[in-house]
Amino acid sequence: MGKRGRACVVVLGDLGRSPRMQYHALSLARQASLEVDIVAYGGSEPHSAVIENESIHIHTMIQWQKYSHSLPKIFYPLMLLLKPIIQFVILLWFLCFKVPHPDAFIVQNPPSVPTLVAVKWASSLRKSAFIVDWHNFGYTLLGLSVGRSSPFVSIYHWFEKHYGQMANGSLCVTRAMQHELAQNWGIRATVLYDQPPEFFCPTSLQEKHKLFCRLNRYLCHPLGVRDCVTATTTGIGADDQNETLFTTLVDTDILLKPNRPALVVSSTSWTPDEDFGILLEAAVMYDRRVAALLDENDSADEGVLWKEISGGKQYLYPRLLFIITGKGPEKEKYEEKIKRLNLKRVAFRTMWLSAEEYPLLLGSADLGVCLHTSSSGLDLPMKVVDMFGCGLPVCAVSYSCIDELVKVEKNGLLFSSSSELADELLMLFRGFPNECDALKSLKNGALETGSSARWATEWEEHAKPLISEVISRNLN
Repeated sequence: MGKRGRACVVVLGDLGRSPRMQYHALSLARQASLEVDIVAYGGSEPHSAVIENESIHIHTMIQWQKYSHSLPKIFYPLMLLLKPIIQFVILLWFLCFKVPHPDAFIVQNPPSVPTLVAVKWASSLRKSAFIVDWHNFGYTLLGLSVGRSSPFVSIYHWFEKHYGQMANGSLCVTRAMQHELAQNWGIRATVLYDQPPEFFCPTSLQEKHKLFCRLNRYLCHPLGVRDCVTATTTGIGADDQNETLFTTLVDTDILLKPNRPALVVSSTSWTPDEDFGILLEAAVMYDRRVAALLDENDSADEGVLWKEISGGKQYLYPRLLFIITGKGPEKEKYEEKIKRLNLKRVAFRTMWLSAEEYPLLLGSADLGVCLHTSSSGLDLPMKVVDMFGCGLPVCAVSYSCIDELVKVEKNGLLFSSSSELADELLMLFRGFPNECDALKSLKNGALETGSSARWATEWEEHAKPLISEVISRNLN
């Protein structure tokens, strides 16, 4: 039996929060029959399929400590220079000495500095092929934090372009990015659209009930203010296995509650390129507009409303429960804002779910909301791909190439302001859960989109030929 080939997947970030690179590793192992080394930071747990695959070997680097927030601002430029130098040394050590000799390095971009430099150096020293998977442009992300006119952005752009051009092969996430790379960077890239892997699929009623039982303590008994969820779930225990906010077990049958809230999921990295304020403003507008449409007195006691809902009363417009998943720097700031909202018909929960539970939540929700705007305007939000895989329709922020993914009035809707999002929530959820035809139509479209293509198929058709050709060319 011949020696198996080998690939090294490089992520200068938290592997658990880099799903596309996890899927690359799985496909390299399963579909290309390669041994795979992953060099990345620790943090969040990767998907169990990655951990359990015997052909995948994870090498965890030491994380750069974020001291810069506690240092005087005068040291900020110094830290901007020092950080990539330290990262470069650690990364080069892993790529040259810690992992076995690979036939190819496949690196996620961004971040570009020092990643592309280190991988190019390592590929030259070890005579391996060098493949870049372009998710976005690093210089545009840096511009969000230091300003597009900063000299650091210009330097970063030069490194990204110069070393990107040295790659033996390139993949990218959209046709718009492929065009930009060809026209202005002199780089030929193959489009590999994000597609949901097999574990993103609609959730059965039984799986929904089990999930909501596990989440009871977070959904019904959160820390903080009383809201339209906590006030109507006083009889549900944290470890209750028979009843949840959405479902109830009667004998051996699981039933969806007719007066359950509509469940809206938004996944965010809590970073500046996602304006979470839009969602908060839309929630406030939904709350006020429903009260106006139902001709409720502004001074009406919310306790009366919640008591009626507890008694089983259904309204033309449902309560909305927003579950916001993800980790990131601005999370605490927005959690404080949420606590001050004082809404009658809208509640928020923030949580981090495992790689196994996240698809179950998407498949249990009624609508997804995506606030991703893209620093470059050329990448697509993977979270929407995952939502479609679970048959979940989406309302997404409109930007230049989002229509490569979201087809308006087929699998989702686009919005440009909080008022537009509020209008869409009102239109989609009127008559929930049984008389909301527009929402049902979008759900059917999302199911169709999600089932039309899967990651393994897309990878087999577009990535595998490129990677095989680049490795073969490099070996010869």
